[in-house]
Amino acid sequence: MFTASSSSSLLRRWVALLLTGVLAGLGGMLLALLLHEIQHLAYGYSQHTLLGPRSFLQGVSDAATPRRFLVLAAAGIVAGGGWWLLGRYGKKRVSISAAVASPDIPMPPKTTLVHILLQIVTVAMGSPLGREVAPREAGALFAGGIARRLHLSREEIRLMIACGSGAGLAAVYNVPLAGAIFTLEVLLVSFNREAALAALTTSALAAWIASLGLGDEHQYRFTAEAAGLSLVFWGMLSGPLFGAAAFLFRRLTQRARAKVRANWQMPVFSLVAFLLLAALAVWFPQLPGNGKGPTQLTLSGDVTLPLAVALLCLKVLVIWAVLRGGAEGGLLTPGLTVGALLGSLIFLLLGRYFPGSDMAGFALTGAAGFLSASMMMPITAAMLMLEFTRMDHSFIVPVALCVAGAFTTCRLLEGASKG
Repeated sequence: MFTASSSSSLLRRWVALLLTGVLAGLGGMLLALLLHEIQHLAYGYSQHTLLGPRSFLQGVSDAATPRRFLVLAAAGIVAGGGWWLLGRYGKKRVSISAAVASPDIPMPPKTTLVHILLQIVTVAMGSPLGREVAPREAGALFAGGIARRLHLSREEIRLMIACGSGAGLAAVYNVPLAGAIFTLEVLLVSFNREAALAALTTSALAAWIASLGLGDEHQYRFTAEAAGLSLVFWGMLSGPLFGAAAFLFRRLTQRARAKVRANWQMPVFSLVAFLLLAALAVWFPQLPGNGKGPTQLTLSGDVTLPLAVALLCLKVLVIWAVLRGGAEGGLLTPGLTVGALLGSLIFLLLGRYFPGSDMAGFALTGAAGFLSASMMMPITAAMLMLEFTRMDHSFIVPVALCVAGAFTTCRLLEGASKG
């Protein structure tokens, strides 16, 4: 894609890449800071610092029950009303995948920015969906605008939009390599040298820019020193199980989104969905939010059998409910959480048959396998787990085996269901 035509065109391409990385990084950083500010205001914790040591789960758990309920009910009003009004009065939204497939059709700036803010606000208030789509959309929007202003070719605009989206992911989670691989594996479906260089440049730059405001920290604490032989066998055996579970999860979420109608139903269904979440959060404060808290509990080995069963079932329920209600958001961290909870549940039931393993290892492989299949991105999922946890390299083998088995199983099941 970066064929040498002239020094002027080459300079414009590199200017576009660098500006995309910088703006995606700034966008990801500002959106993350906005999310933290809304979380702290909504639940009344860490009022004097945006990046304090207290987690969102701790803040929700310590909030008074009426406050917790009212915040989540308000999130349902914001989600239902906001997306209904956007669908009624805004321009037709162009998704990232559509923008990459048809770079001649730009993402409408105002509609996209409102869509981004609605995601950040609702996730901060407790929506169980992920926050990663918002910075990805911001990065793609900036990249497309820059590429067009610099009069790049159609294929170069397509590349820039994909790189901007991957850079947004890299920025918000501090995962430069995973952001680049996501660009290549999911958006471009290409691993050629020119595209790889562009993806690495933008994602690395965006992650560095964002770290200046968010700090250079990884998402999850994972303290296990090395993977044992029993975990390698478990990774090999468990892949098909997580792949089948991910297949069912994909069908559930796809059908929920397909039933959404941008009419009077959206505000009503959204409010009902968030009231359900609010009621459940009275007893299970782990349910609000994108799932980072429950995932950390599994990686720390702090989940009991009753809690694992309850959180797994209820997490899937509330994800389905808010999607059916019309709320928008990502499924990356929610899918990772479902996989980690399923892995921890299986450990509590079968872990004694795998001596030397622990809940953290089962949760790690389960999260990676489920995520790889539920989002159809095996290489990205493995790299995300590596950068999310900074795990010892000995865990790469069981993670890779589980990812391969899960992804293959899910593809086979999807093929059979369509055949």
